[in-house]
Amino acid sequence: MELSLIQKVELREIWKHEATNFTRWLAKQENLALLSEEINIELTVIETEYTVGRFNVYIYAQETNTGRKVIIENQLERTDHDHLGKLITYASGVDAEIIIWIVKDGLEEHQQALEWLNENTDERINFFLIRMEIWKIGDSNPAPNFHMLTKPNNWFKTIKQSLSASNFSETQTQQLKFWDSFKEYCQAKKIDLNLRKTYPQHWYDISFGRSDCHIGLTINSQKKEMACEIYIPNAKETFQEYKKHESEIEAELGKLQWMELPAKKASRIKLNTKADFAQESNWREYFKWFAEQALKFQETFNKY
Repeated sequence: MELSLIQKVELREIWKHEATNFTRWLAKQENLALLSEEINIELTVIETEYTVGRFNVYIYAQETNTGRKVIIENQLERTDHDHLGKLITYASGVDAEIIIWIVKDGLEEHQQALEWLNENTDERINFFLIRMEIWKIGDSNPAPNFHMLTKPNNWFKTIKQSLSASNFSETQTQQLKFWDSFKEYCQAKKIDLNLRKTYPQHWYDISFGRSDCHIGLTINSQKKEMACEIYIPNAKETFQEYKKHESEIEAELGKLQWMELPAKKASRIKLNTKADFAQESNWREYFKWFAEQALKFQETFNKY
């Protein structure tokens, strides 16, 4: 058996420019998911090149399940004082709680500076220093890798504690149990969905390869119904493009609710059915419905 060497690739060979190349690549949901996995929080992009006073932050985002504000500063070189200053300026400008600095490499002085900030700022504030790496094996395609250099003290312990069932209401505990069981059902059935981390909330999001919308599964215990939908956070043009194909889409999925919601940023395309969330004996039936509809939505909406 022939063995190949692992080779490190220069970042500038892949991305010539931080803003026009790397930032656009990172802002895609499937790439941002790699960063989310490294720092153990799910991120959703709000805007790229977001204006903060006289400057622009490369990526302005939020933590998906809490809405905490996030800024991401990219630097395809080693850390320097200029970017450290920008990082703090941007964070203060948007009142960010999670600050991420992605670099080619981090000087020891700047790692110490971020560690000092983590130790001496408000406990809400969290600084991360991430080294961006590109690797290839022989003639393979280059592969990205995020490597955490600096993180907040006891970060993973804090995450674990924040998700402790002891902090949840009875409803939240049931919601988390439901989505955990749904995820286990899909994994056991080898269902081809992009399954994310579960949270104690009434919805569960599934990415299907687009950055402007996703599939949302929701349970409503008061109305005794559940729904599968395309949730479009902030792209009315995407809703209108789908709307052009309403008859073709409904021929495959059945009658849908087309909710443009003109007074809001978000839009929805929704399929409802009755469900009594309180009856655990019915959950497996609900899991089957969610999985089948999510697969149909994924296949159908990817056509347009």
